[in-house]
Amino acid sequence: MHLTDGAPIAHRLVDPTKGDEEVAREDVVKGYEVAEDEWVEITDDEIKAADQPGRKAIELEEFVARADIDPVYYDRPYNLAPQDGAEPGYALLAEAMQRAERVGIGRVVLRTKEQLVALRATDGLIRMHTLRAADEVVDAKELEVPAPKKKPAPREVEMAKALVDQLAADFRPARYRDTYRDRVLELIEAKAKGESRSSRPPPPPEPTDDLLAALEASVKAVKKR
Repeated sequence: MHLTDGAPIAHRLVDPTKGDEEVAREDVVKGYEVAEDEWVEITDDEIKAADQPGRKAIELEEFVARADIDPVYYDRPYNLAPQDGAEPGYALLAEAMQRAERVGIGRVVLRTKEQLVALRATDGLIRMHTLRAADEVVDAKELEVPAPKKKPAPREVEMAKALVDQLAADFRPARYRDTYRDRVLELIEAKAKGESRSSRPPPPPEPTDDLLAALEASVKAVKKR
């Protein structure tokens, strides 16, 4: 919004090579850069022609164990519902996947793009998740994570595991709230009433070279809670 009058700000299509001259939407095309400063124009009809028209339905290829899919591959979820008359087959597939604890892997065309998807069944509902391709996920071995100067000592590992065990719980989504959203809404309500709010940065954690002592202190604090 505009600071002076509260008007919403519009996004414009401009040509930066012509002094930010505004461009009509009908004059904007899609293109792919094949070499430096060399582009190939692609139309929507040409992109649609690359689709596989027969894949408007979800075609399952195999069923894999749930635990075999690293969550990093899950992208966007969709809730699936059966067409009229297909309720028995939908319920049968959901029940079979739940009992087998397996996920269906297949393909479907969403809008104009073919997507690799996973079908997961929970409480009789089938959810479809689009999946990231393998080349879209960075392998952990390729990340430049600093290596520790020395390996954890057996006692440190035991204490770390004890801390994990002390905080072990079943995952219940309803238990967790979006506290950041709550704080922002409180801020907005306060400002609407003419109140002012100030925030203080949290104190930085005290650095320590004694990992074992820090773990023991953490375990004791959790036990006390």
